[in-house]
Amino acid sequence: MADTDDSVQLWLVERSYDDRDLIVLIYATTDGEYELRKELAAAVMHQRRMVTTAAIQAPKENLEPVTDEALRERYAAEANKMAESHAPDDEV
Repeated sequence: MADTDDSVQLWLVERSYDDRDLIVLIYATTDGEYELRKELAAAVMHQRRMVTTAAIQAPKENLEPVTDEALRERYAAEANKMAESHAPDDEV
């Protein structure tokens, strides 16, 4: 999963569940500067046997800047921890 001109590698930094039975996955760059939030229905993930991987590739234009400094630092730490301990395609 090498970076290309129009895509960026992001690492899983947060997984949570909300009261609407949605799984919320947040992937971030290793510098914590950008994030991508995915909301997926738990039932759909189960039915389609979708897996959560340690990293994903996403187009740069789909990313949101992380404006909160503390959150940016936390995302950077988590992304780097995932990158050091997992291959991008590892199921987590």
